[in-house]
Amino acid sequence: MSDQTTAPSPAVTRRIVSFLHRAWVAELRVYASIGRAIARRPAVPPGGTGIAYHRPVLTVLFIFIGLSAVEIPILDLIVHRWPIVRITLLVLGIWGVTWMLGLLCAMIMRPHAVSPEGIRVRNGLEIDVPISWDDIASVAISRRVDEPKRPRIAEGEYAERMQDETNIEIELERPTLVALPGLAPKGGAHRVDRIRLWADDPRAFLDAARPFLTA
Repeated sequence: MSDQTTAPSPAVTRRIVSFLHRAWVAELRVYASIGRAIARRPAVPPGGTGIAYHRPVLTVLFIFIGLSAVEIPILDLIVHRWPIVRITLLVLGIWGVTWMLGLLCAMIMRPHAVSPEGIRVRNGLEIDVPISWDDIASVAISRRVDEPKRPRIAEGEYAERMQDETNIEIELERPTLVALPGLAPKGGAHRVDRIRLWADDPRAFLDAARPFLTA
């Protein structure tokens, strides 16, 4: 009786390829963000203004980084008798701390950007959604708290929340495509007519956008 192997379906293959690609891009952005932080060069287009969004999670990130750093010498002390295990855990520990530092740097060095080209909605290592001024009808301060785990895309609306909250609302002139990382239904291109996001300083965001809206 011959052995039969079942090849993965095209959908499964696409998901695996998409995951590996996203992981690779995120890894590169970790080190790029650390480099930007060292050089003090935030990713803001010429003539633009960067608006931070990381304040609500800053304390949590510092706690995770601190715990990860403390964990390295503790584990090293426990497994020092086994060189292979010790080296493996040491490499993984350093990589983990570096990754967390890169995420923190990404949130600081890749802020929301308001520039002559439009608005770039950002979050961490992956999210970077450009919207041109031609597609924007209005920008307003509007604070809203959503239910936990509510999807980013729902009912024609894209919400880039920080701890389930947004405080900026962007009304679009017409249904506009936004592209999110990953495959549908969570990722991929979606047509929306409203975008909500969190800005640490919503007044500064509105002030930066106002000259382009009235031009």
